[in-house]
Amino acid sequence: MRRLRAPLILLISIIAISVLGLTLTPGEDADGNRTYLSFFHALYVMSYTATTIGFGEIPYAFSDQQRLWVTLCIYLSVVGWAYTLGTVFALLSDRSLQQAIRTQTFLGTVHRLREPFLLVCGYGETGRLLCAGLDHLGYRAVVVEADEVKVGEIELHSYHADIPALTADARNPEILKFAGLDHPSCIGVVALTDDDSANLAIAIAARLLAPKIPALCRASAPEVAANMASFGTRHIINPFEKFAEYLALALHAPAAWQLLIWLTGLPGSTVEQQRDPPKGEWIVCGHGRFGQMLVHAMERESVPLTIIDRLPPDDLTHRWVQGDGTGAPALEQARVRHAVGIVAATGNDVDNLSIAVTARELNPALFVILRQNHYANRALFEAYDSDVDVVPSKIIAHECLAILTTPLLVPFLDEVKRRDEAWCDKWLTALTGRFGWQVPAVWSERLNISQTPALYRALMDGTEVELAQILRSPANRVDPLGCVALFLRRDDGDHLMMPPADTRLRAGDELLFIGTPEARSELKLTLSHEHVLAYVLTGREQPGGWVWEKLARRKEAKATRAADSAAPRHVPR
Repeated sequence: MRRLRAPLILLISIIAISVLGLTLTPGEDADGNRTYLSFFHALYVMSYTATTIGFGEIPYAFSDQQRLWVTLCIYLSVVGWAYTLGTVFALLSDRSLQQAIRTQTFLGTVHRLREPFLLVCGYGETGRLLCAGLDHLGYRAVVVEADEVKVGEIELHSYHADIPALTADARNPEILKFAGLDHPSCIGVVALTDDDSANLAIAIAARLLAPKIPALCRASAPEVAANMASFGTRHIINPFEKFAEYLALALHAPAAWQLLIWLTGLPGSTVEQQRDPPKGEWIVCGHGRFGQMLVHAMERESVPLTIIDRLPPDDLTHRWVQGDGTGAPALEQARVRHAVGIVAATGNDVDNLSIAVTARELNPALFVILRQNHYANRALFEAYDSDVDVVPSKIIAHECLAILTTPLLVPFLDEVKRRDEAWCDKWLTALTGRFGWQVPAVWSERLNISQTPALYRALMDGTEVELAQILRSPANRVDPLGCVALFLRRDDGDHLMMPPADTRLRAGDELLFIGTPEARSELKLTLSHEHVLAYVLTGREQPGGWVWEKLARRKEAKATRAADSAAPRHVPR
């Protein structure tokens, strides 16, 4: 408004002078008598003159003096309107004003949210994958991203629900509060920027401003992860460390690794069954942060390996070849023809592809692990038939989805890692045989009054319910639901992996399920609706609604009285 002050004052002054001058300029009526315009008529004439409508001269034809004055006023008003409109257009195109308008719109949208949402800081490759997964699962997200171009991309994606987004630096605590960090419906904050210091600032702000909600933060440097942990950050995700953990698991328990990859995939995607990593000599090309973590993981599994890098590693306990691995000489020196596997772990996607292609030409049987630094290059990596693609953004998105949407999945996977290979192979075969390799719906249900009111009331009334009884179709109780219970956690610590069908349920139990989305909806209906639960448990259909229930009770009582009256009575002698 301060910037519009001068043009508005000029425009008002021109209109006032024009109206005043037109009222003072003499005119003539139809009889030739001198007349003057009233202020109303003068304002009316100047108004349609300013808008170039031109209705005509009222109430009588103008005199020459009036026409001369109106002509002067026309030119004056053109100058005033041009100056005013130019200032308005310049103001509307000002980035600061546009940002202020977007911020106010964003604040209003977030303030009106009444459903649970997640605050996502950073809309890069990882943030895009995470938002897509959350949208597929029916969760809302609010995004804060410093890059205006990336914020504009949100509108181009076909999300089911609108995602409020703000172009701002998430390191500012006030921005996080604007984005709903302290909103009652905020159920978590995720720091996914490519700057560790920014993620650390978000973690600290979340810990101090909203200590009750979980915070998931990305960290690449060990010292930053340690700093986050010192502030009590609950979940710190390092994609390189996470994949090194997966690789170590794959080397000694391939079935457990396959099961983990299948259960933590992006919803709606299909996971291809991969061959197990072979045992023997391995080659690691690139000894950066990622390469070092893989080397440590292989060391724990006693895997013999050779390192290829331009610079010598910090420790020379392993066999080392100087080079980048893109050419045959360095690979030949690393004994690629005798190796069973190779890891292209550099920070350059083109170099990694070149390493993989050259190595496969020298040894077609190699097990190839290919690091993909940028998700945008996925077309190139999909064209090359590697055994495992390491995509940091996908690893982080998978982990965040598992933690945020299904917290019970994390302890289940921890238990899976401790099981032997035979147990994992048995259940991997059984589950993928039933549901295929498409990533199933994974969800948890806690048997309490808020999530499963019908079953909770039945259990509190003393009804004995077995697990197999609730896994029946509410449409036809003879048909089983398309889901399986993987894990049962109880408050007393009596947890069950793959609970048997005859397991008796208790109030407070928490169950982890996998299955089809349709089965999830049907199970939710059974656990929440008393009549549906009664049908599933007993096979009796009960009328719904208060009126029909009352009529049914009357009918039942009438039938009981009729049966009593028809029964033969014992007459004493």
